[in-house]
Amino acid sequence: MRTLSRFLLLVFCNILLLVACKKNANPSQADYNAIVETQPPVLKAVTQKISDAIGGYYVSLPFYYDKTNKKYPLLVFLHGGGQVGNGQIDLPLLLNDGVAELVQDKKFPANFNVDGKNFSFITLTPQFNRYPSDADVKGFLDFARKSYRIDTARIYLSGLSMGGTVSANMGGEYTDQLAAIVPIAGVTTGSILQNTCNNIATGKLPVWVFHNTGDPSTSVSDPINFVSTINTFHPAIAPKLTLFNSNVHDAWTEAINPKYKENGMNMYEWMLHYTR
Repeated sequence: MRTLSRFLLLVFCNILLLVACKKNANPSQADYNAIVETQPPVLKAVTQKISDAIGGYYVSLPFYYDKTNKKYPLLVFLHGGGQVGNGQIDLPLLLNDGVAELVQDKKFPANFNVDGKNFSFITLTPQFNRYPSDADVKGFLDFARKSYRIDTARIYLSGLSMGGTVSANMGGEYTDQLAAIVPIAGVTTGSILQNTCNNIATGKLPVWVFHNTGDPSTSVSDPINFVSTINTFHPAIAPKLTLFNSNVHDAWTEAINPKYKENGMNMYEWMLHYTR
């Protein structure tokens, strides 16, 4: 009798062990939601016509995106004039500069820890076949919301040169839809400057501008004037301006580098301090 009891106990323990092993071998969605990403994000080229202005885009997703059901912060990065294309055979031009290039080269961090919380970005880089209007970019943001699991309180916009100007313009036009913007080597100028800066200031939109002091394509006076104009409207969140001592147009290589930090934060960590 005692032998039978021991046998039954052994069988019961083995069953419990098998159940536990099976559970550990098949993590639940909740388990994956809690994982801190360490694998590089996955970059994909999408040759899909989104609008008359956009024929394709690059997307990078966190490594475990397909195994989770949580929502992620979104960074949309807008390219420069030299990367305009049809979104099909021209799409690889987007890998020459910007965030898509960082992801391709495995230099974009899988995770950012901000205020004790872990974040992994979805990044999208659309290719425009012309100088994009604010409506073109707005349409792409709407597409992104419908197509990916995005934390709509954490939509960030950045861009280089032409894309920097458009991201600044978007900040004034669709202020309440963006959590922060980072224009690089291009900002709003001309007749819409006052209205754009007023909307950014009163809409409490965080702005970090990067530029080179000797930029031969876009005068350093443009970002200085842009930031000072925002300040005339007494913004609740003061805009940041970083000027690199360089005589080339390319301020973005340094600006988007995750290793470049001010006050202990790179531009991505700075963004994540803000929500809409």
